[in-house]
Amino acid sequence: MVYGFRDTPKAEGMQVKATISQVSRHVGQAVTIGCWLYNKRSSGKIQFLQLRDGTGVIQGVLVKNEVPEAVWEAANRLTQESSLYVTGTVREDARAPGGYELAVHDIRILQIAEHPYPIALKEHGVDFLLDHRHLWIRTPRQTAILRIRAEVFRAAQEWLNAHGFVRMDAPILTPTSAEGTTTLFHTKYFDEDAYLSQSGQLYAEAGAMALGRVYTLGPTFRAEKSKTRRHLIEFWMLEPEAAFVEHEENLEIQEQLVSHIVQSVLQNCSRELATLGRDTSKLEKVVPPFPRMTYDEAIAFLQKQGHAIEWGEDFGAPEETALAEAHDKPVFITHYPAKIKAFYMQPDPNRPEVVLCADLIAPEGYGEIIGGSQRIHDPELLKQRFAEHGLSTEAYGWYLDLRRYGSVPHSGFGLGMERTIAWICGLEHVREAIPFPRMLYRLHP
Repeated sequence: MVYGFRDTPKAEGMQVKATISQVSRHVGQAVTIGCWLYNKRSSGKIQFLQLRDGTGVIQGVLVKNEVPEAVWEAANRLTQESSLYVTGTVREDARAPGGYELAVHDIRILQIAEHPYPIALKEHGVDFLLDHRHLWIRTPRQTAILRIRAEVFRAAQEWLNAHGFVRMDAPILTPTSAEGTTTLFHTKYFDEDAYLSQSGQLYAEAGAMALGRVYTLGPTFRAEKSKTRRHLIEFWMLEPEAAFVEHEENLEIQEQLVSHIVQSVLQNCSRELATLGRDTSKLEKVVPPFPRMTYDEAIAFLQKQGHAIEWGEDFGAPEETALAEAHDKPVFITHYPAKIKAFYMQPDPNRPEVVLCADLIAPEGYGEIIGGSQRIHDPELLKQRFAEHGLSTEAYGWYLDLRRYGSVPHSGFGLGMERTIAWICGLEHVREAIPFPRMLYRLHP
């Protein structure tokens, strides 16, 4: 994938302006690159400048007796993260990162960065790096992750758009919860109570009744006091919803979407995956169909493995990891007990104590990346669920209307973008999968 602006057309007597990602097109030609100094070293008569521009990193080689004294002195003045325009001739070099380097013959300094730069080229603690997240994201590893994040978002929408889904944005301020009241952020909406959205699902269901197939994509919030490597307070959710789609078809949509995302990252972000040292052989296996286990089968498997879990209990991280380790690609766990799932899930008609739902568990210990289900479409059953869960018919009356006026079987799911990105990138913690993480005890920067 090529990032950045297009090459500026070369007028008579002018240099070509290019990005680092584009230098392969200009071997033997002079180009001008707007960039920052990432690092430099000198052997006395030669300076080696490590330059970054957001699209990549290239080494600029400056030979003292081949450039004017002013250019040499300008290079001497550069500090880490100083900004500049550099002009030089592109040449192939198999030893160089990316296979190319720049024979520098001119430098125009834009700003000399203050010294010392807070994030030196050495090991720093996680808290220090998070305090300086606004600068940390400039490093090669972090820019690689953010590019993969962008590709995940692009590929997901590409697949959904190509399969008849229409983007429909849901509100962030809501009057009710989607799943429960214990993890809501409360605020005041003038003289009314309001909450930061846990999910766009309920609104997506309304959209599906209007447009057939829709998806929402936006930030969601969970006031969970959790500090695990899988949790964020603010995270992004992709939530497709489709009318006339039942449980089995819902699973097929999920596995096709996830496979498309992974294969698109493999195809378009190979350089970024290499920067992260990701073992791509594991990602190459992520193609449909995905293995499936019922909740009953999963419980039996875990008990046989020595896990102290009983039927009716939800899975924690150790259980999800054990289930994933039994497969080399994501695995669906289906038909959970109704009592541990959300009020809106459709019961299995052959066994009403379980619901037509599935969690998709990622391999390599990354846990649940998708939760989905067929939704209740019978208005009387939904009223019953309201009563069982103590939900106000006044607050949820509009949601009940979706069943009162032309109800149809419908299904949907929510894909956690940061968990998906963390899995694809092979990250230790989900906090690196979002530009500015919001976690317990961390609101800045």
